[in-house]
Amino acid sequence: MNILVTGGAGYIGSHACKTLRAQGHNPVAYDNLVYGHRGCVKWGEFCEGNVGDAQLVGQCLDRYAIDAVMHFAAYAYVGESVLDPMKYYENNLGNTLTLLHCMLDRGIRYFIFSSTCATYGNPVSLPLEETHPQNPINPYGRSKLMIENVLQDYDRAYGLRYMSLRYFNAAGADPDCETGEDHDPETHLIPIVLDVVAGRRETVNVFGSDYDTPDGSCLRDYVHVTDLARAHALALDRIVAGSGSDACNLGVGRSYSVLEVIRAASMVTGMEIRHSLVGRRQGDPAILCASGAKAKRILGWVPEYTEIEDIINTAWQWHKTRRG
Repeated sequence: MNILVTGGAGYIGSHACKTLRAQGHNPVAYDNLVYGHRGCVKWGEFCEGNVGDAQLVGQCLDRYAIDAVMHFAAYAYVGESVLDPMKYYENNLGNTLTLLHCMLDRGIRYFIFSSTCATYGNPVSLPLEETHPQNPINPYGRSKLMIENVLQDYDRAYGLRYMSLRYFNAAGADPDCETGEDHDPETHLIPIVLDVVAGRRETVNVFGSDYDTPDGSCLRDYVHVTDLARAHALALDRIVAGSGSDACNLGVGRSYSVLEVIRAASMVTGMEIRHSLVGRRQGDPAILCASGAKAKRILGWVPEYTEIEDIINTAWQWHKTRRG
């Protein structure tokens, strides 16, 4: 299949392109390079542009005879979404609608959506199952939930087949070190920890040390980016085979605290990692943990990376290759 991968020059999108190519598909990376990197486009053609540019999107869909779309192109900084919600609704909602309309105009009916556990908001029960109420607490999560609702309506009205994948904390890097995580600004814990190891940061800020958790710091469910990419390919296979549209979580089902991640990174790198205990960030739940039962049942997806040390090691190898 010819598959348009929006955000294909980014972190998860580039890993998805590699997985798709390995499975015999033809990925076409579509990215405006605001956060993506041209050097991460290695497994197919590249179109530079904004998802909100209907003319350019249409030209790309036509030129490469696109059969399906994987949509990773979104802004994903929670704090920024609170300060500038217009940016998030224009891009994550408005531009995605433009993309969907371009697809429907051409009869393209397969869509894999990069959603998020942020659509759930503060958990009322754990582990989080897909039936958990969706009450996002920031514009980022709301923008993703809005698209999930749009997809349900478009499925009923227009026959758009979709899978919404709500993933937890994406982490790690390609085991072959061909692509990896390189955000600017960087907000994810593991690359920040590794920047401290490399001497590019002085310390890791641990936001909150008084949560009701074993060591007082937040717990998160870390899922390896290669496992995420594989889940997207499985989701595409499912809807192309004729299964109905659906949504499912992507997580390991085990959470690690911030301090546990720092200790694990210290073990992997053999370096002491300076960290500072600071105040809580507003809106940070104490614990996030996914139930992966539905993904296993409907996709046959079982994460290969379940130990935090193994996840960190892939990130560390990438980090050394790219940054010295």
